[in-house]
This record gives sequence, C-alpha cells and structure tokens, in this order.
Amino acid sequence: MTIEDIKDFIGERPGYLKKSAQVLAERLDAPIEDCETALYEARTLARGNSNESDNVITEFQEYLDKNGIKTSDVASVKFWQTVSGKQRFSVVTKSESVSVQDVKQEIERFASKYSPEVPLIEREPKLKPIAYEISLPDLHYGKEHSQSIDEVEAQYIGVVHELVRKADGLEIDKFILPIGNDGMNSEGMRRTTTKGTPVEESASWKDTFRGYWLLMVKAIDYLKQIAPVDVIVVSGNHDFERMFYAGDVLSGWYRYDQNVQVDNSYESRKYYQYGKNMLMFTHGDKEKAADMPLIMATEQPEMFARTTHREVHCGHLHKEMVNEYRGIKVRFIPSICPNDDWHKQMGYEAKRAGQAYIWNKQTGLEGYLQANVRL
Repeated sequence: MTIEDIKDFIGERPGYLKKSAQVLAERLDAPIEDCETALYEARTLARGNSNESDNVITEFQEYLDKNGIKTSDVASVKFWQTVSGKQRFSVVTKSESVSVQDVKQEIERFASKYSPEVPLIEREPKLKPIAYEISLPDLHYGKEHSQSIDEVEAQYIGVVHELVRKADGLEIDKFILPIGNDGMNSEGMRRTTTKGTPVEESASWKDTFRGYWLLMVKAIDYLKQIAPVDVIVVSGNHDFERMFYAGDVLSGWYRYDQNVQVDNSYESRKYYQYGKNMLMFTHGDKEKAADMPLIMATEQPEMFARTTHREVHCGHLHKEMVNEYRGIKVRFIPSICPNDDWHKQMGYEAKRAGQAYIWNKQTGLEGYLQANVRL
C-alpha cells in the first residue's frame, strides 16, 4: 500500500485524522513511517491553513541567519509535524554530509587497530548442555528520553548480569546474543530513521555509534568468560545501515578471538541452528507474522529439514506477543527502552523487561527467564 493509497483511505474516513499513525498502521497493515507521512499530508490538506507554513519558512530563514548558514550550503531539509500539530524542521549542511563509503572506511580503520589473538578458553564438559539466548532488542541507544546514556548502559548491563545470575545451575554450552533490532535510535548524522522520519537524539552521531558498540563489547566480554558467544547482528527500521557498520566493527574486534563468533552477513533475516532447534532473527517490521514460517522453510530448506523445533524472534513492537502458525512460534520480544515524549503522549506503555531463552539441543525450548527493569 502506497502513501497515496493511505491518504485516499483517510479521505474516505476522516475520523482517522484524529487517530495515531500506530492505529492507522495496524488497521491497514502498512509501515508506520508511511502512515505518519500520509497523516501529516492529509492533516495539512484538511486544515487548509497557509499561515503556519509561512511561519515555518520564516523560522527556517531565521535559523539560517542565526547560525550563519548560507542557503547554498544546505544539503537537505526535513520538515515534519509534532503530535500537537506544530511543524518542525531539521537541517543538514554540505559540510556535515559524508558518504557511506567514508563512514565504512573509518570503521574499518578503527577496527583494524584492535584484533588481539585470544585462544579458546578451556571449560569443563557439560553433561546437560543448553544454549542460553539473551535477547534485548530495541535499546534505541541515543534516544532522547528521561534517562541519560549512562543510565541506559547501566540498565542494559544490569539486565544481562541478572539474566546470567538467574541461570545459575544451568549448564550453558554457549550464549546466543542477538544485537541491534534498533540497537541505535537513528541512522546517525541526519537524525532520522532509515526511511527518513526525524527523531530526537540525546548525543552526537559519533558518540552514539561508538557508545553502542562499546556497550556490546562490554556485554560480550562478560559473557565469553562463562561460555562461547555467538553474536547475531539484526538491523532495525531505525538503524538498518548503522547496525551493519557496528557489526563490521565487532567482526573486526573479535576476528582473532576464538570465544566469539559474529554473524554480520548481508541478509536482513539471520538463521541459527542449535541441535534440533532452528531460529530466525528479524526485526519484524517488514514481514507479516503469519508468513514467517513459510519464509523460514523457503530461505533455509536444508536447515528446516534438519530441525524439529523452530521459532522466529522479532523486536520492533517493544512488547511481548506470541503467535503460533503450523507449530512454529513467532515471538515479539519486549524491550528495556524507556518511552520518549511522543510515546507518552500517544499513551503507549509496555513492561520494560529483558528475556533469556533456554534451548536444549534435542527437546527444544525449555523455558525462559525474565529480568524486569528496576526503576
């Protein structure tokens, strides 16, 4: 469904002008970013008020004058509407614009500076080995909300430690650590989601990028002392590009560490096998949940045939939802991320929690443990 189709739907049902983009997205099964754009354009058309647009243009020119920016130096401008109906804009100058290749080269240069050889840690053999999947999607690192970055980092590491503590007594053979799934809140310097929706950030794009992957290093280094760690990099709809770059940094960081494996392959859907278990990791914003089992079987037929226990693990919704299709569970996993002002105004609320799943090689999922965020 295109943005024009969504606008036509709103035009025929004007009551949706007062609804949120989330409600509209669920009603039409359409991307929320497209619904936000369609609602903005439909509301603007419905108001038929040019004065506000004139005010925004005036504010834009005043912003350029105040910051000494020439019109010719502007690389791009993004206009959007807040929940209260006010129009806002963000400006990227040509001096701030860098190419994707420039960013990737900087990452590669940085990662190449640190790749020590780390031998496989000798561990006692396990009588009842299990894989322990610690899944903390949608951290939205750098998001503007009521908590500082230091507090967010402390909560993330605290949840990881608590989930490990709760697993005391289990014979952990390896950790499965999906990262990303909107690990970062934006694509960086342009301060937007991957599709271009503006978002509020609490720090610079360099600080949020480096802060995020260093946080992942801290978690991985803690876990690898207990058992080998398999890291699965999952891109989200806020950080599709930057999670790939972060995955490349981590791949370089651990390339000579025999205790850590990083899957940063090009595919947006990642697959993982542990004994008779097949897991698909995806953000969950593109595929329909009911289609995911068939996607698994189509994309990985050999793995599908080798396994008897299969699940899909998604982020995106920031809350727990589980459905089963033909014996295959599709899980949307909760987030520990605090709400920002927009989500609070819209009345969205979900339990902030981290979960870890216990996988037996032969019998499949044996349960999960949960750590609630302590406020």
